[in-house]
Amino acid sequence: MTDDETRDHNFSEGQGFDDPYEGFDLDPPELEVDPGMVDPVDSRVVSDTLDRRQILAEEVDAEELLDVGLEYMRIDRHEQATDAFDRVVQFADDAGLRQEALINKGAAHAELGEFQAAIDAYREALSIDDDSEHAASAETNLAYALWNAGQSEMALEHAERAVEIDPRFPQGWYNRGFFLLERGLAEDAVSCFDNALRLGYRNAEILEEKARALEEMGEDERAEELADEAEELRSSAESRLVEER
Repeated sequence: MTDDETRDHNFSEGQGFDDPYEGFDLDPPELEVDPGMVDPVDSRVVSDTLDRRQILAEEVDAEELLDVGLEYMRIDRHEQATDAFDRVVQFADDAGLRQEALINKGAAHAELGEFQAAIDAYREALSIDDDSEHAASAETNLAYALWNAGQSEMALEHAERAVEIDPRFPQGWYNRGFFLLERGLAEDAVSCFDNALRLGYRNAEILEEKARALEEMGEDERAEELADEAEELRSSAESRLVEER
């Protein structure tokens, strides 16, 4: 599934630093904190210090903060990512930016297995605007979190809402198909998977799910062909990953 799936740097050789060198991290300059004042392992320090200093919103680049959070996500530092996205929500004037931050915050919580926190973040995002350019992503991610929290019926409702908002959202069709298949509606699931495939969403997972649906429909030969294609895609992806490393 997407957030979107579950079932369950090379460094250049520069001229070096002066001595003493200036440390660096992913936080923008507006959020620098005196390390002599705080415990460096306290994850709450930046937000607490911001509150104490009462930094004005115009002094913070919310878009840069969003990029910080996304970079934390990329390197699997999801707790730090949630803090960064919280700060975007606190300081951003633009409603769309706040919504985007909340959706990404939900995704970070989901990566941590904190599905209720993810659900809360997605619902807060949708409360800002339930028909925006980000709404379909919020709905399908909410469906994913609800399913992981054991709320499968509500998950299907939100998966359906995602494709109603954006019929050209392939991940939404994939998720809708997944939930339909979980309820035994294999033929309807195949239709959803086909929509996702037509929209360019092609990977081993969707082929495996479509094969499972076809098998339930008694179309064993087509199911086996898709399962073989899925295995080829997975092997190719694994080979590319090894080469990149």
